[in-house]
Amino acid sequence: MRGMAAVLAVLSASSVLLVAGCTGDAVQVPLPRPDAATTRLCEGMRLPAELHGESRRATEPKSALVTAWGSPAIAVRCGVARPAAMVPTSQLLTINGVDWFPQPMDRPTTFTAMGRQAYVEVTVPGAYKPAAEVLNELTGVIKALPPKPAGEL
Repeated sequence: MRGMAAVLAVLSASSVLLVAGCTGDAVQVPLPRPDAATTRLCEGMRLPAELHGESRRATEPKSALVTAWGSPAIAVRCGVARPAAMVPTSQLLTINGVDWFPQPMDRPTTFTAMGRQAYVEVTVPGAYKPAAEVLNELTGVIKALPPKPAGEL
């Protein structure tokens, strides 16, 4: 795994704010705004009913582009923009053939799957340790997305 030491040092950070919604137990997850082709790819993702032993929960706004599990919420956003902080020398965490770019902005940690035609962002609260186990459970879903052309992340 590349950059594992760097990732372990920052597992308590994130760039997505997840809060309990006003409507029941829905969690508010910012909605990405991908183009039509990326939206179709994201809508075709087969995300599990359970992730890391946690059941799915409602999101606000409701969209096929966002999914959440558990409390605190693990959130997946498909069709996000390429992370602005991602540069050719960035350290990536590779789990079962999927490269993840960690963004340690604040709690919880956000990881973006790289190398696919749709960027998929997974926010893992610090309560779920190690975060790599959550990412590992999503490996098959991410690998099902078409890869970017060779040399592109």
